[in-house]
Amino acid sequence: MTALGIPPVPVPLPRDVAAAVAAAGARLGLFADRIQWFSEVTSTNDIVTTLAEAGNGEGVVVAADAQNAGRGRFGRDWASPHGAGIYASVLLRPPAAALRLVTIAAGVALVDGIRAATGLTLQLKWPNDLVADGGPGARKVAGILAEGGATPEGSPWVVLGFGINVLSAALPREVGLRASSLEQELGRPVDRGLVFAECLAALAGRYRQLQEGAMAPVVADWRVRAAATLGRAVEWNDGARRQGVAEDVDEHGSLIVRSDSGTVRIISGEVRWL
Repeated sequence: MTALGIPPVPVPLPRDVAAAVAAAGARLGLFADRIQWFSEVTSTNDIVTTLAEAGNGEGVVVAADAQNAGRGRFGRDWASPHGAGIYASVLLRPPAAALRLVTIAAGVALVDGIRAATGLTLQLKWPNDLVADGGPGARKVAGILAEGGATPEGSPWVVLGFGINVLSAALPREVGLRASSLEQELGRPVDRGLVFAECLAALAGRYRQLQEGAMAPVVADWRVRAAATLGRAVEWNDGARRQGVAEDVDEHGSLIVRSDSGTVRIISGEVRWL
């Protein structure tokens, strides 16, 4: 729905996106010829969730020039001003064994896609952030939101949303204090269409690994791309506020933390990096 409650209508792919998608061709894998573009939506995740519940096959991609109710984890707002970034969601129907690694695989894919398109290497921060560097105060450039459900028969589906800040000038001031953008980090213009296409192509490849049962290489590659954030102190709450040092992720994508009381495995929830 739009802000007025009217169902949005797809528009032609923007020229920059259409050119990059055409050049990517078969590398887009299951996403090839499945992209729907909108001028403005409430949230791309909302639209793909509706498609998932209606029984659409995996590989559907919904992207928009703007979101008026974009969100991140725990319902936090995700600033999505018109033309300032990439706001997209895809529908996946992964094997049950791969469910918990979808966000991990997506993080690796976005780092690889952004690097291929721009030359910029971002760092991963568990569970779903791409940051400009791994140190304290690192500003967020992109994020991932995975939301799921199941068919009446019990088969799982995942709506995987991602937002990438491309233009720095368009970010609201309060967001700009804690976030960055590709153009701000690079100091030059960025081809939004190329970033979008390369991220989709990388995601198609990483998702194929999960489908084929190649979980270990995906986790190993995540560790490499998160090397600057692992080893940092973190804080979390499991009924009481606790602190420790983030050391690793396990084979299921859980964060392994060393604390005074021993090793803790954090599967989900809020983690604050110190």
